[in-house]
Amino acid sequence: MLTYAPGDTLVHRLDPRSKLAFQVGFAIAAVAHPDPTWLAGLTALALAGLATAGLSPVRALFAYRLVLLMLAVGPVVAGLQPGPPWFRVPPSLASLRSVARVVPVLLVSAAYVHTTPIRDTRAAIQWAVPGRAGQVLGVGVGLTFRFVPVLRRDVARVREALAARGGDRRSLPDRVGRVGLRSAGRALDRADRLSVALRARCFAWNPTLPPLSFGAADALVTAAGLGLALAPLW
Repeated sequence: MLTYAPGDTLVHRLDPRSKLAFQVGFAIAAVAHPDPTWLAGLTALALAGLATAGLSPVRALFAYRLVLLMLAVGPVVAGLQPGPPWFRVPPSLASLRSVARVVPVLLVSAAYVHTTPIRDTRAAIQWAVPGRAGQVLGVGVGLTFRFVPVLRRDVARVREALAARGGDRRSLPDRVGRVGLRSAGRALDRADRLSVALRARCFAWNPTLPPLSFGAADALVTAAGLGLALAPLW
């Protein structure tokens, strides 16, 4: 799973607000414009963003492998029909075009996660959404970024422990049930310990967040995001 990695690339130095603005504009452009040439251009732009962020496209795609696998099922299911010829190409291609819009958006989001500290993201969210709503949203995003990788490691440990005890020879439903039950138990234990830790550290709804600095490069990135958002209107 992708996490923040310290670095000194251009994308690392950008303000999180400009990166979020670019992501929103990029997503709008990818979803609203179905032309294959346009999507190919957006994919090239996303790959350029990954290169600027110092992130390998292979690593980014591997991090989203489960999402991509689920997306790949869509065109196959869309082409199936209960009767001869059993599979129709036009609906499958239409579904494939819809799926292709998601891939460059995932690549851009991977560049953001790789180059943006969690506290900076929270500061940007609370700047954009004032009041208690922004604080709740910022806390939720921060905890999600920190908590999900831990849960994934717990699931991996449960699977490894089950395999070490010969559990890999059990039936698939039995393995799924055992892994799911033990993983859920660990998740609840983690949640309890997290609650105690937050109280022990006098959790504050409005902590001192890192300062945000908007420079010339951020203005250009924000303008690019705005241009992408308005591009479908042209």
